[in-house]
Amino acid sequence: MKKQKGFSLIELLIVVAIILIIAAIAIPNLIRSKMAANEASAVASLRTINTGEVTYNNTYPGSFASLLQLGPAAATCGIPSSANACLIDNLLSHAATAGTAKSGYTFQVTNTASTYSTDAEPGAPGSTGTRGFCSDQNLVLFYLPVGTTLGACVAGASGTFPL
Repeated sequence: MKKQKGFSLIELLIVVAIILIIAAIAIPNLIRSKMAANEASAVASLRTINTGEVTYNNTYPGSFASLLQLGPAAATCGIPSSANACLIDNLLSHAATAGTAKSGYTFQVTNTASTYSTDAEPGAPGSTGTRGFCSDQNLVLFYLPVGTTLGACVAGASGTFPL
C-alpha cells in the first residue's frame, strides 16, 4: 500500500485556529488606526476651513463665510466670488448639505458678520472617530468628547479641550 500524502484534519484545524487568533488581534488595531486617521483628517479639514475663513474675511472684509461660500459652486471652480470663493475643496464644502461626510466626519460652520465657529463631529461615534473637534475665529483647535452638541465651541467653554 502507498502512503497517502497531505495534511490531516487536525493539522488543518490548528492552522485555521492560528489564523483566527491572529485576525482577532489585528482587526481591533486596524479599526483604531482607521479612527486615528479619520480624526487626523478632521483636524486637517478644520485647519483648511480656518485658513479659508481668514482668506475670505481679508478678501471680502467684514464677513465670514458658510461652508458653501468657501467652496466652488460645482465640482470644479469657476470664477471666485463672495458666493463661491473656491477656497476649499468641493467635497468639504458640500459635506454639510449633501448629507455626506469626509473621512467619517460631518462639518458645520456657524458664522455671523464678525465671528465664526467650525465643528467636526464623527458620523458614527466609536466607529469613525472617538472625539469631535472645533475651532473659532481665534484659530485655536479644541477637541470635544463625543456627544457634545455642535456649536458648543468657544474658547474656554466647559467641555472643550485644546489640542
